[in-house]
Amino acid sequence: MNGQVGGGAVLDAVLERITFANEETGYTVAKVDTGRGAGDLVTVVGALLGAQPGESLRMRGRWGSHPQYGKQFHVDDYTTVLPATIQGIRRYLGSGLVKGIGPRIADRIVEHFGVDSLDVIETEPKRLVEVPGLGPKRTKLIADAWEEQKAIKEVMVFLQGVGVSTSLAVRIYKQYGDRSIDVVRHEPYRLAADVWGIGFRTADVIAKAVGIPHDSPQRVKAGLQFTLSEATGNGNCYLPEQELIADAIKILQVDTGLVIDCLAELVTEEGVVREDLPGDDGEKIGAIYLVPFHRAEVSLAGQLVRLLRGREDRMPAFGAVDWDRAFGWLAKRQPAELAPSQRDAVRLALTEKVAVLTGGPGCGKSFTVRSVVALATAKGAKVVLAAPTGRAAKRLTELTGHEAKTVHRLLELKPGGDAAFDRDRPLDADLVVVDEASMLDLLLANKLVKAVAPGAHLLLVGDVDQLPSVGAGEVLRDVLATGSPVPSVRLTHIFRQAQQSGVVTNAHRINSGDYPQVKGLPDFFLFSVEEAEDAATTTVDVVANRIPRRFGLDPRRDVQVLAPMHRGPAGAGALNSLLQEALTPPRPDLPERRFGGRVFRLGDKVTQMRNNYDKGANGVFNGTLGVVVGLDPDEQKLTVRTDEDEEVDYEFGELDELTHAYAMTIHRSQGSEYPCVVLPITTSAWMMLQRNLLYTAVTRAKKLVVLVGSQRAIGQAVRTVGAGRRHTALSHRLTS
Repeated sequence: MNGQVGGGAVLDAVLERITFANEETGYTVAKVDTGRGAGDLVTVVGALLGAQPGESLRMRGRWGSHPQYGKQFHVDDYTTVLPATIQGIRRYLGSGLVKGIGPRIADRIVEHFGVDSLDVIETEPKRLVEVPGLGPKRTKLIADAWEEQKAIKEVMVFLQGVGVSTSLAVRIYKQYGDRSIDVVRHEPYRLAADVWGIGFRTADVIAKAVGIPHDSPQRVKAGLQFTLSEATGNGNCYLPEQELIADAIKILQVDTGLVIDCLAELVTEEGVVREDLPGDDGEKIGAIYLVPFHRAEVSLAGQLVRLLRGREDRMPAFGAVDWDRAFGWLAKRQPAELAPSQRDAVRLALTEKVAVLTGGPGCGKSFTVRSVVALATAKGAKVVLAAPTGRAAKRLTELTGHEAKTVHRLLELKPGGDAAFDRDRPLDADLVVVDEASMLDLLLANKLVKAVAPGAHLLLVGDVDQLPSVGAGEVLRDVLATGSPVPSVRLTHIFRQAQQSGVVTNAHRINSGDYPQVKGLPDFFLFSVEEAEDAATTTVDVVANRIPRRFGLDPRRDVQVLAPMHRGPAGAGALNSLLQEALTPPRPDLPERRFGGRVFRLGDKVTQMRNNYDKGANGVFNGTLGVVVGLDPDEQKLTVRTDEDEEVDYEFGELDELTHAYAMTIHRSQGSEYPCVVLPITTSAWMMLQRNLLYTAVTRAKKLVVLVGSQRAIGQAVRTVGAGRRHTALSHRLTS
């Protein structure tokens, strides 16, 4: 049926392919087949996000014309309908929409049942065993997938009416099942807490559509919790009360009195915690925490002090060791002698229950850690090594010759985030060494320190001048704060071998506020480009052509593009699309899968976007890198081999957990190290340009740094000391 309905036009067609999709706005450009023959495809544009190739759509909208692309159909909304022709049924079943059916099995089903294929699956699914090659197991899988699909469709009809995209509707259904419509209608703000991909703003749109008043206490409380959640996403552990109220009013657009009353109710209901803390001027401020962050901060401070002051010592031998003799023993077994400050650090780690080792690149942190581990194992101590990322753990293993694990694997985190090791079941270790400790956020640091046994030693190693953790808190900085009871050593001397590295010397120049040297070095280059669009083009050329040609590095495995921000012409988002086209272009013989605005292909470099405790052996965590090694349209799954060499499966409906990682933001690169870093840095990222951002990016490179951008932008980054501190109270809790 194609024609006019109620003043608008209706177009029935099969979705052939999506040529562009914006995940944030839902705007989509696609080609559809109206079934009129001649192979002519019609261009449709508008709200189509969530529709999948192969689906038969009934689209409502209007016809229009584009000066460049000609006749187009502008879609206002759509519904999916089941196809009625053999060709349509074959395409529908072969599109991978129904789990267990891919193109080959679709052909066999349609060959056997013809135009009745969908009726058979719907009413007599057991008859599918008549199809050659389909056994009872596959038949049951198809029948179950069809039933789930049907149930989801019913929920979707309701959800589309309140403006929810198909992909989010699937997630809502998976979370609540048959209760989905009830939850959406009566408790829409629960979605923001329970369903990945739905924030307060989406829940607010749904709440409005189902008739929840603008000034409802349910809405205001949800808005306050969302404001705090956003603050933790920006690194804060709490917000001062007045700041929280002001921010919430901006979001909610309601009276101040209502927000104050609802906040008081939230505190009474224990939805949030209020605590008086000393402000910068000595006056008390009311600090408002989400409950898990308050618990974690109080617990972490308590656990660190407990470890420090405990009477037990699992490495008592080092209390009476002859250090000159010990260092002499080490010198015979290692390629160089320890410098005085390194000796201090080794002594500290082996005699104090908690210690911190910090310093920039080339100052010998790694050599010091190796020495600590060598002496501890020589005395028979059980040493456990960990780092926040898979790459950092691998590097620690290579450095020390002892297996290092990610913190998540070490603690054996379970679905829901609980750890197998904690205060009641501590790690069997005399010494726990954690590298890249600047990446430890409050929640993870608390889980880790809880698992350290009484009397065991904990050594935190990291560069405090790097960006703080992606998650809330700045644990390393707080532990090193003036007045902290935790002893520490800061290495500052750059060793001669490191002085020959342009990467190392420029990192220290940047950290001191000096412009990096960009001429005459074999491992540090600048391609001078002013405009962001030109920087993007040059970056792709540098990665795909120049670096492989001159240095023999693999552009996907060895080179990482790090951008100051995600948005913009030279941001990580745009660069990922350009680099994917250059490095993993489409091939007719390889399957691919579109999800929202992204296309996933075999060989793609990807990264995980959220902590998911249900995936892999011990969860897959925000920032985990990997490569797409499998893509199965029949099973509707994509397989990623992570940088910990674990193969993890993703259902097609879960692909919003992944994004491409040819380029990533500097924040997301923390704790990782790459042979080569390419850094597009232009004035379009002006607000983000800060010294610790540039310093962190440069220190991610082992061998080679290439800057692409403007000298003015680099100068701005070097001059600008990072913005104010995060709202944390760990240092206060430790000192008091």
